[in-house]
Amino acid sequence: MSNSFELTAELRDDTGKGASRRLRHANLVPAIIYGAHQDPVMITLPQNEFIHNLEQEAFYSHVLSIKLGRKKEKVILKALQRNPSKPFIMHADFLRIDEKEVIRVHVPLHFINESSAPGVKAGGRASHTLTDVEVSCLPKDLPEFIEVDMAAMEVGQALHLSGLVLPKGVDIPALAQDASHDLAVVSIHAARVVEADDAADTEDNGETEG
Repeated sequence: MSNSFELTAELRDDTGKGASRRLRHANLVPAIIYGAHQDPVMITLPQNEFIHNLEQEAFYSHVLSIKLGRKKEKVILKALQRNPSKPFIMHADFLRIDEKEVIRVHVPLHFINESSAPGVKAGGRASHTLTDVEVSCLPKDLPEFIEVDMAAMEVGQALHLSGLVLPKGVDIPALAQDASHDLAVVSIHAARVVEADDAADTEDNGETEG
């Protein structure tokens, strides 16, 4: 992973809706760090800085560093609560990681060679069913994204989770279940085009003579 993210946070003692409201009015995001067999820690993050990081796709699929005074916590972002009508974050959950323990994270899918796929060049249209996928791996193996190579796809073909090429040490938990969880990721279907002449013929055939 080429990118790295470090957030500066402060500890907080006050909890509850009233306290969270005051923090948000002060342009701070209330958040929590939990996991790795340690006690949870309540923190605040600068709203503007946090939102800036959220604009980067890689932020969601990276191991993050949160600086708390002289201590640093290694975490992944697990949940966000956004305001439904205003552009700010209500709350954030971070999962503390242990380098020796497997984590499960949703990572984005990057579709490559779509325009050169035989099915697309023949006039077919690509339909992306999934935009991300949950993977399991050790923190050191966490990929920034998974590539979906469409170079050989023809019209009528679909690429499923089982067809993805995964980096070493990375698994897709869904594939450990039954076949119904092997979801389609992308498919190419024939474009539906109605020619003007065909439409005219249909109208003529529908008319009755007087």
